[in-house]
Amino acid sequence: MRDASFINLCIYHVLDGLRQGLSHYSQPSRAALIYALDEHAPLRICDPQHLLQGHAVKLKNHFLASDAWKKKVQCPKHIRVLEHDKTDTLALAGIVSFGGRSHSLLYQMWFTEEHPDMCSTGPTERWLEHAAWLLSQDIASNSPLYIGTSGLVLQNCATHAVRDFLVDKRAEIMGLDTQLRVYPVLDAILAISKTREEGAWPRGRLVFVDPSKLAEVDFLACFAQQERPSLKNYRHVRKLLLAVEHSARILVSEGRRIVGIARGGVIPCCSVIADYRGEYGFVHLDDMPVCSFSDGMFHSSMRKAKLVQVEEILLETGLPSEEQTDLFQIVSDLVHNAEEQKFGCTLVVDLNPVPRTIAGQHLDTILDLRDPENREFAKSLSRVDGALHIGSDLCLHGFACLLDGHAVTGENRARGARFNSALRFTAEHANMIAVVVSSDRPVSVVQDGVELTAQCQWRQPVFSCVETPPTLEQWLETIE
Repeated sequence: MRDASFINLCIYHVLDGLRQGLSHYSQPSRAALIYALDEHAPLRICDPQHLLQGHAVKLKNHFLASDAWKKKVQCPKHIRVLEHDKTDTLALAGIVSFGGRSHSLLYQMWFTEEHPDMCSTGPTERWLEHAAWLLSQDIASNSPLYIGTSGLVLQNCATHAVRDFLVDKRAEIMGLDTQLRVYPVLDAILAISKTREEGAWPRGRLVFVDPSKLAEVDFLACFAQQERPSLKNYRHVRKLLLAVEHSARILVSEGRRIVGIARGGVIPCCSVIADYRGEYGFVHLDDMPVCSFSDGMFHSSMRKAKLVQVEEILLETGLPSEEQTDLFQIVSDLVHNAEEQKFGCTLVVDLNPVPRTIAGQHLDTILDLRDPENREFAKSLSRVDGALHIGSDLCLHGFACLLDGHAVTGENRARGARFNSALRFTAEHANMIAVVVSSDRPVSVVQDGVELTAQCQWRQPVFSCVETPPTLEQWLETIE
C-alpha cells in the first residue's frame, strides 16, 4: 500500500507549478487532474479552481457511464515508462488536455484552459506532457527528497515546451533524421530579440532552414563558407537583420551560422521562422504560428484581441448573419489597427434600430464601413480624441464623440478616463457596446456599465497538501 500523503504531496507540487508556469506563458490559467493509481483504485479528481465544473455531464458519460476508458488502459507490466493516451480524447470545449499511463500511475489526464488568443495549443499540450512525466517520476521515486523540484521545473518550462512541439511537428513531416537543432535556435531568437541596434528593436524575418534543404533557398546573396557569421554572435546577426528590415527578403540560417540573404517567396518545408516586429515577434513553423515572444520570454498570445464577447453579443442581436459577420469584421479591423499602431481609441457600437445622438463630430453623410476606402478613413479618425460611433447599419455616424455619464461601481482610476467614461456611458445607454483599446493594456469590451473582458481573480488552491482528492463520483455528486 503506497503512502497516500506522499502521493497527494507530489500531486500538489506538480499541479501548483504547472498552474504558475502556464499563467506566465498565457493568461492566468487553471489546471486539473483526473487519475487512478492502479487497476483497483477509483478515479480521483483534483480540481481546486473548478476548471472542469462546466463539463460534469461529459466527464460522467465518459468515465462513469461507460467502461470503455478502462479497456484502453493496459496492464501495468505492458506499459512503457510513459505512454501518451492518444485514444482517450475528451474534446472538452475551451480545454487543452493530455493523458498518459505509466508503471507508477496507471492513468492520468491533465487539463488546462485553451485561451482564445493562443497562437497554438501545441506547446501547452507538451507542457501538460511534462507534468505527466514528472508526476510519474516523483511517485516512482517514492522519496520525499526531491518533492517540490518538479513544481519548480514546470514554472519555467516555456522554452522546453516550444522546443518539444517544434521537434514533434518536424519529425511528423521529415522523419526523425533532421539536422536542425532547435534549442540553440530558440536561444538565439530570444537573445536577438533583446539586442538593440542604435536604440532600435529588431525587425525582419530570420529563417532557420534544415541544412538538407538549403539548396531549395532562392539566395540573393550567399556568404562564403569561411566567412559565415556565427549564430551565437547575436550583435552581428542583429546588424544583418537591417538588410531585410521592412522588406520581403529574409535572413537565412542553418542553425549554426548565417548562410545568406534570400529573396523570400517560397521557404523550404519545416523551416522555423522568427518574425521580429520591434519589441515583440512571432515564431512560425512554415506558415503555422507557434508562439510569440517579448521581454526575453515566449508567450502563447497572438497579441491580437479576439473580441469573443463582441461576437457573442452580436449573435443575440437578431441582425442577419451576414450583417453580424460584417459588423464584427469592421470592429475587429479597427481594433487590430489600433493595436498594431500602438495608440488608444474607443469604438461605440450602437445596436439600436435608430442610432442615438452622441455629442461629438457628426457627419452630414454617414460612411458605409463595408467600403475599404471608408474603413481606412475610419482608422485615421480613430486616432482623434473621442470615440467612433458605429451603427448597426454598418456605417460610421460620428467621431471624436464624448462619452459622459454618472459615476458607477466598478470604476478603476488606474485605467484612465477612456475606460471609465465607457463604463459610465454604457451604464446609462442601452444596446451600446464600447470597445476600449489602450496602448499598454488588453482591449476591454464594456456593456451596461460592466467590463465583459475583466479577468476573474481565482483564489489559490485551498486544499491541504496531504488531503486526498475526492473520487470522481463524489465530486460529481457535490456539483449536481
